[in-house]
Amino acid sequence: MSDKRDFYEVLGVSREVSEDDIRKTYRKLALKYHPDRNQGDKEAEEKFKEATEAFTVLSDKEKRAAYDRFGHAGLGGGGFDFSNAGMGDIFSHFQDMFSDFFGAGGGGGGGGARRRGERGRDVRVEATISLKSAMSGTKEEIIVEGAAPCDDCKGNGAAPGTQPQACLQCGGSGQMTQQRGFIMFSSTCTRCGGRGSIVADPCRTCSGRGAVERRNKVLVTFPAGIDAGQRLRVPGQGMPGPGGSPAGDLYVDVDLEKDPDFERDGYDLITRHGLTFGEAALGAERKIELPDGSQVTFNVPAGTQPGTVLSIRDKGIPVLNRRDTRGNLHVVVSVKVPQKLNRKARKLLEELEAELNAS
Repeated sequence: MSDKRDFYEVLGVSREVSEDDIRKTYRKLALKYHPDRNQGDKEAEEKFKEATEAFTVLSDKEKRAAYDRFGHAGLGGGGFDFSNAGMGDIFSHFQDMFSDFFGAGGGGGGGGARRRGERGRDVRVEATISLKSAMSGTKEEIIVEGAAPCDDCKGNGAAPGTQPQACLQCGGSGQMTQQRGFIMFSSTCTRCGGRGSIVADPCRTCSGRGAVERRNKVLVTFPAGIDAGQRLRVPGQGMPGPGGSPAGDLYVDVDLEKDPDFERDGYDLITRHGLTFGEAALGAERKIELPDGSQVTFNVPAGTQPGTVLSIRDKGIPVLNRRDTRGNLHVVVSVKVPQKLNRKARKLLEELEAELNAS
């Protein structure tokens, strides 16, 4: 005859209890007798084992049916041997179950894994580039000031040749869970500060922080066609994550320097170009140098008036990620009027004025 207590008695529930109530009752007992809350208390450890064994049987429909019919003998000695098991074995064997109750990492027993999906925070900086760079595309070094992973400990905070150990208080989750009534409260572990691990022998270079203050130079690619107000993302160039976990990302907010000769409107370029009276009246062939250094030749029709806009297709800014497609160049024409005339020039203009009026 088994000397084990009745499982329903262990959990303090009736035989007609629902599966849901079994789960809720065990949760309360597990929190009450959890080894991390009762360190060194052997009685609490035994009660934790006893409650866990009762729960694993009564929460399983087939095992519960066999137990209800034949008692402990109905289990046939199968399953996990709780009586002789260490706490680390229990937490390891039932890792998924404890993750459900205590959150990611297993919630205790000195065997929890480091929190998953954790990464360093993102960093945002501003960068101003010239219209030439925006038109041609460029690579520029951006200075990022802040914490960077320590080279000596590779970001884990432990002295070279050693490794951080999982925090026994939170089991590596970095969080402590408490139940008040029907509500579960989580808080940062006071022992490890939320990192999930303890550094017994800290790295001397970073004093165990895993990071040092440093000015980082990051080479950022600005693609042809980039415009003010757009943002670039550089993966993995943000702040390092705790305990050597992945770094965050760098976000670069782009602005453009004001160009003395050109304005940008989307992917179009706008510029002003002065003509002499003769060029405007007779027509001419003119050249303009664009911000990227290339030259555009265009024809001025005879009789062009001041304020006329001459548009040259496909000579503007390259469309972002489509370098074979460009905007247009718009040339706003002005006519230069000389402020001083010599006697001969004045006479010629007077004759031209008379001739034009006569016609």
